[in-house]
Amino acid sequence: MGEESVYGNSLSIILLSCQNLLSLSRKAKKRKLMSTVIYPSPIFGPVHSRRLGVSMGISLLPADGKFCTFDCIYCECGFNADYRPHQKLPTREEVRTALEARLQDMKQNGPKPDVLTFAGNGEPTAHPHFAGIMDDTLALRDQYFPEAKVSVLSNSTFIHKPEVFNALNKVDNNILKLDTIDVAYINKIDRPTGHYDVQQVIECMKAFKGNLIVQTMFMKGTFEGENVDNTTDEYVLPWLEVVKKIAPKQVMIYTIDRETPAPDLLKATHEELDRIGELVRQAGIPCSVSY
Repeated sequence: MGEESVYGNSLSIILLSCQNLLSLSRKAKKRKLMSTVIYPSPIFGPVHSRRLGVSMGISLLPADGKFCTFDCIYCECGFNADYRPHQKLPTREEVRTALEARLQDMKQNGPKPDVLTFAGNGEPTAHPHFAGIMDDTLALRDQYFPEAKVSVLSNSTFIHKPEVFNALNKVDNNILKLDTIDVAYINKIDRPTGHYDVQQVIECMKAFKGNLIVQTMFMKGTFEGENVDNTTDEYVLPWLEVVKKIAPKQVMIYTIDRETPAPDLLKATHEELDRIGELVRQAGIPCSVSY
């Protein structure tokens, strides 16, 4: 996922490697590209997340580009077509070895992580060994920083797979995207790269029986001349009714935090986000708001 990432106002931007910069400069000759965040793999940070605290990043995706089942117009990692990776996915053993080395260093030198977060340059659950890597991560967390949380930032595209569902059900913060329930809006904004059935996603979310956090991006502006404002009741009220049925332990709402590949997007205002957050709280669901 290349989620907005979502990783916060104080998130330290990871500079591209010289090799990646050369590749991107050739593309930039064809058209102007945004200032992109491409994360190292398999470990990056720690960084400070506006929602999660001191976050040790785990990327199960290539370090030289984006690998995602969405192609969101607000993604800080850019459009998929502009950042096709050439490197392979890190192996389960590579992830485990790199993570243990970093945790050992943090144990000795600090800082103490609040959370180990699966994120990076796309969708972490797309890794074929996601479930096994999760087991390794939980074991290492318990060994080195048992008080730290394990979080996954996912676009929800693979939660119908039993092995992914079961792995996500083990984590402390199972953070799943649901920007809207409007199919046309999903196709215009999230732009799934393959089959995506929002009703199936909703049913799978319900199956977690509360062990999830729903994450939703609210924004304004235009894309290709069309209005993309999803802060109005036209989008908010149907979304809220579905969130009530999903009954998550928390909702996270946020807005654009960095440069986006679509240049005409705008942040939702504090007032708009606060209004939506209050509607969620009135429904009896805790809600955090990131501006």
